[in-house]
Amino acid sequence: MLNILLIEDDLEFAQLISDFLLARSIKTVIEDDPFKALVYKLSEYDLVLLDLGLPGIDGLEICREFRKKSKIPIIISSARSATTDKVAALQIGADDYLPKPYDPDELLARITSLIRRVKDFEEEKRDSKKDFEVDDNARDIKYLENYLFLTEAEFEVCKTLVKNYGLIVSKEQLLYSSPSIQSSNGKSLEMIISKIRQKIKPFSNATHIVASRGRGYRIV
Repeated sequence: MLNILLIEDDLEFAQLISDFLLARSIKTVIEDDPFKALVYKLSEYDLVLLDLGLPGIDGLEICREFRKKSKIPIIISSARSATTDKVAALQIGADDYLPKPYDPDELLARITSLIRRVKDFEEEKRDSKKDFEVDDNARDIKYLENYLFLTEAEFEVCKTLVKNYGLIVSKEQLLYSSPSIQSSNGKSLEMIISKIRQKIKPFSNATHIVASRGRGYRIV
């Protein structure tokens, strides 16, 4: 059964939505106090359904705070239908925006679609991550069952990228997690990334380590 956190100060409306979803095997926890919602453990939920017009704090701020600490799917459900609100919500990390009033069946369709996309992505990421195998004892990493024979610095950088598979890791994070790198200006890091790419290349035509300008690197 899916478990959804519904942040909504209109309790009558929230209960109607909760009853509708429960009849379709989706459990909903209702919270009408946005400040209390900020301390919820998001790991206990599959999705957040968030209103914007909340007392004391804008729902956009709630969305921003949630996104800082979690990648949980967030659907905005709000009577505010201005394009600026929609754009702002999506820019700060919301996954969908459903203006009120809406048909509960449409909400259900959006929830199931979003959850399915997230699960498909996680499964694909797990399958891809299996291409890399970290060997802490040998201080090396296998790619497609082939040892890459990395230097200590290359191992530290590659291990951090594999650990954060699919996520952008900043240059600062990579330098911090790689004590073997003496330079702190990023030039040595770029050289190390290039060496790792060269050692992966004989076993794959794909470019696995991708640079995100101004942000860092990630393995894809």
